[in-house]
Amino acid sequence: MSSAIRQIPLDTATRHHSHDYHQIVIALAGRADFDIEGLGGTIEAFCGCIVPANHLHYYAGTGNNRQLILDLPDDALALTGHHHELARLFDAPRFFTLDAPLKQFLGFVVAEMNQLALEGPVPALHQERLATTLLGSLHARLAGDETGAAHHRRIDLRALDRYIDDHLARRFKVADLAAFACLSETHFTERFRAQTGMSPWQYVMRRRLEASRQLLMRSRLPLSEIAALTGFAHQSALSRAYRKHYGHPPSQTRRHVSEISSPNLHHLTAKSAH
Repeated sequence: MSSAIRQIPLDTATRHHSHDYHQIVIALAGRADFDIEGLGGTIEAFCGCIVPANHLHYYAGTGNNRQLILDLPDDALALTGHHHELARLFDAPRFFTLDAPLKQFLGFVVAEMNQLALEGPVPALHQERLATTLLGSLHARLAGDETGAAHHRRIDLRALDRYIDDHLARRFKVADLAAFACLSETHFTERFRAQTGMSPWQYVMRRRLEASRQLLMRSRLPLSEIAALTGFAHQSALSRAYRKHYGHPPSQTRRHVSEISSPNLHHLTAKSAH
């Protein structure tokens, strides 16, 4: 696959996908919103974003928008050979704004593509040359620019907790949590483990067990119903997981609560008798 340069509007409905090639999107008119593996931003005229290969991204255009899009496979001439350093542009997603010289060059790229398109398909080699010059200029401006580098936002664990608790009775897949966080499953799992020290599955299990413990302490629901409410397939599955995590069976938690409350109940009954 060669580098490809195209001009298209983005759908105004939110879409999402990932692909095995790198991409640069630069707004020519209008605006578009992007969320690239959790890094969100808006691009307007002469602003753009870098989408590394295999990064899940959500996007939506606004109104009458028009975007210049560069599709760049790993083996593109613009990223290999003498230009291999340009591949560093795709180490992480980021947003950028073109300066005056780059705005002028972008105008040339658009005019050149439009002129050549009148005669038929734009030759692949010519597109590679235009892409290489644009990438080289971007790299010169963005390399070492720490303020412009993509700093991944942390996963919002409070929001994730609310999502898990609101859907606790259902069977979760890691893909469900990743989609909620606007990340691919692979990047979500890596970032989640780095942030929490546990896998998403271990985290969800901990939420299930804590919820079941609260229900045991605060309600008289049968264990089978508590299991269903907290996402366990059956009562024995809850009992096994509970014993492994807390070191004792669910019945002991409930019995302990009863023992604590019984003296108070006896005291209140005796006091009312007097």
